[in-house]
Amino acid sequence: MRVGAFRYSLRSLLREWRSGELQVLALAVVIAVAAVTSVGFFTDRVQRAMLLQATELLGADLAVVSADEISETLSTGATERGLSIARFVTFPSVVLFGDAAQLAELKAVDGGYPLRGRLRVSEQPFGPELEPEGGPGPGEVWAETRLFQQMGFQVGDRLQVGDTELRVSRVLTYEPDRGGDLFQLAPRVMFNLADVPATGLVTPASRVRHQLLVAGDEAAVNDYRAWAVDRLAANERIEGVRDARPELRQAIERAEQFLGLAALVAVLLAGGAIAVAARHYSERQSDTSAVMRCLGASRDFVVRVFLLRLLWIALLSSLAGALAGYGAQTVLTALLGQWFTGGLPAASAWPVFSGLAVGLVTVLGFALPSMLRIGRVPPLRVLRRELGAPPPAMWLVLGLAMVTLGVLLLWQAGDARLAVRVLGGAVVTGVLLWGVAWAMIWLLKPLRTRGGVALRFGLANLSRRGSLSAVQLSAFGLGIMALLLLALVRVDLLSAWEQNLPEDAPNHFMINVQPEEVEPLRALFESRGLDAPAYYPMVRGRLANINDRPVNPEDYESARAERLAAREFNLSFGDAPQPDNRIIAGRWWQPGDDLAQWSVEEGLAQTLGIAMGDRLVFRVAGESVEGRVTSLRTVQWDSFNVNFFVVAPPELLAEMPATYITSFRLDGQGEGLLAAAVRQFPSITVLDVRALMEQVRSIMDRATLAVEYVFLFTLLAGVTVLFAAIQATRSVRQRETALLRTLGASRRQVLAGLLSEFLVMGALAGLLAAAGATLIGYVLAAQIFDLPFAVNPWLWIAGIGGGAAGVGFAGWLGARGVLKQPPLFTLRKAA
Repeated sequence: MRVGAFRYSLRSLLREWRSGELQVLALAVVIAVAAVTSVGFFTDRVQRAMLLQATELLGADLAVVSADEISETLSTGATERGLSIARFVTFPSVVLFGDAAQLAELKAVDGGYPLRGRLRVSEQPFGPELEPEGGPGPGEVWAETRLFQQMGFQVGDRLQVGDTELRVSRVLTYEPDRGGDLFQLAPRVMFNLADVPATGLVTPASRVRHQLLVAGDEAAVNDYRAWAVDRLAANERIEGVRDARPELRQAIERAEQFLGLAALVAVLLAGGAIAVAARHYSERQSDTSAVMRCLGASRDFVVRVFLLRLLWIALLSSLAGALAGYGAQTVLTALLGQWFTGGLPAASAWPVFSGLAVGLVTVLGFALPSMLRIGRVPPLRVLRRELGAPPPAMWLVLGLAMVTLGVLLLWQAGDARLAVRVLGGAVVTGVLLWGVAWAMIWLLKPLRTRGGVALRFGLANLSRRGSLSAVQLSAFGLGIMALLLLALVRVDLLSAWEQNLPEDAPNHFMINVQPEEVEPLRALFESRGLDAPAYYPMVRGRLANINDRPVNPEDYESARAERLAAREFNLSFGDAPQPDNRIIAGRWWQPGDDLAQWSVEEGLAQTLGIAMGDRLVFRVAGESVEGRVTSLRTVQWDSFNVNFFVVAPPELLAEMPATYITSFRLDGQGEGLLAAAVRQFPSITVLDVRALMEQVRSIMDRATLAVEYVFLFTLLAGVTVLFAAIQATRSVRQRETALLRTLGASRRQVLAGLLSEFLVMGALAGLLAAAGATLIGYVLAAQIFDLPFAVNPWLWIAGIGGGAAGVGFAGWLGARGVLKQPPLFTLRKAA
């Protein structure tokens, strides 16, 4: 019997393929699988690229990283175990060539660098690549091609790096431990570690990253890591290949989550189309089931046949969706592939299997209840057409759909809490959308007797099928709302953010200013007719204790809290709060107060669990500095003014080693000033915020464009929901159309009535979407980004007009077949 069910399901599937419900169901599966696999293929290529270059992401098997010079004990322990070692330091600074000044990422390496991978250089910009045995020799410097272009020098010229000049000997084209271009905003300049003292750029207060590289036998490396963990200083940490490039890994993981969740929105809508199509298909197959039962087929045989049909459709459609997803991922690679300097390897076959799993799970989760009811059709239906299978239990339909969606969310997000939150938000949003949609349908009832014949016919159709119309409205409202949020509200928020900045906002930062350099720098600004900026002291310290409780990064669940607990803070001191800071709890210190006080930024306090009155201990230059939290502040971080997380009275930190920082605005007239400042004070670093923001915004725009691209599947899935609903009401529409044609209505009048129904439905869905997008945009602006929000009229125009046009056109395409069938044939069939 099982073999017979298998063969019969395959043969009957070929006969039933012309059924509109099966075509809609298959299309929904193709869209869902294509959305998921397009993201899956891309993320698989990313993960394979990072795996293939794992050791090269460090240039070694292990690295000890510190903001201070690494102790000799750690390097001695490595050599005693037969491991190879190398050292390098990195820091930002301005390099000079003639009157040209350019911020660069300086990297000073010793003769052993790199331990894994190979450097690549060329003799001239864009020339053939070579693989040298080691890094630059003493007195030499290698620079990236873009620095040649920006500053106009050639191989053989001399660059001023701090207090010394170094000869440009080669063009640097590849570093094995750089890993990708993401967040590396300044061009690289590499020179020999022996030349660092001559530059005068590395001082105890400088922002320098020291690295000790270790490589060798795996067992020896593991032994060294276990030995070194207990001997690390407070500022030192160990990174393995799994820890390399955390900023790249975290950014990619976040992008993967967003893309995956965007794909799941398409899966959710496709699941709705599958449920509607399967429900209507099961109703249409009631006659077939009754005949099969009359001819001796058992209930189990009937159920197996229809379940096997469902599985055939799921499998074949999933394969087609995986093929479409592979083609779609090429666009994602074009958008985001530039994040990886070495390119991306070919994808594996694993996303195909995950796509098949998504297709099968989605079909079974949303269509299984309707298929199971086919076996419950009584054989007597052959004689009595009114007899049919009882509808599936609501708890089974909703429960299975929720479990399916929860499993897909957990699989895609990889985070149980995130999956629960997204699932809860989806349920609440769906209920609200359905409730509002039902209310809108109910409010249309009084209008059924007004307007022309076509409009009355369309409104009557919406009102008669209230539940189905509410489901259609909520599904389309969700899809259109997502597109509106991505296409328009995002632009509004970015515009509000830009307008929130004053026209004279600072566009440069100057850091690593020594105390004795503050007054000469002020004089330099004034000598050129410019206002001297305000300089703020900056002391580096690590948070050691909160109320006698040691601060351990591993104790925090939040990734941000863990990073903050592990980092060194830039502390400051002053007699008054900065102009854009606002005290929200406690008060600022006054003359005569206890000097052991801290003022903490509100967000930092919430993240690390710091409250008013808590006693904080910071480790500064090997000493403990203690004080109580006497005020909490809000800080306008996007003002581009200098701001700090923690501020103290001057007397508390005045004896600690400090550098100064300032921000200021310079336009075209300031280029010569920056070069003069760097020549006079080589240790200072000038950051051009304009270039920084352009790079970061470019990254954000490409990631957002990729999410919008994936959301196109959401639009396709929403259209599929409409087609499924059209197919579900096809027989009803055929009978209504036949009756109207018999009573004298022309084909043109009937088509106008159907179009009016779809146009009204699309306009209502767009209205619902525009309202939801406006509300969410307001919440994002007011509660998340603290930005002003203004209602965008184009949001409503695009929502209502676009919804009416899109849904109307899709409905017209699906309803044309209703008008082709002769009325007499329809009435005879109904009889």
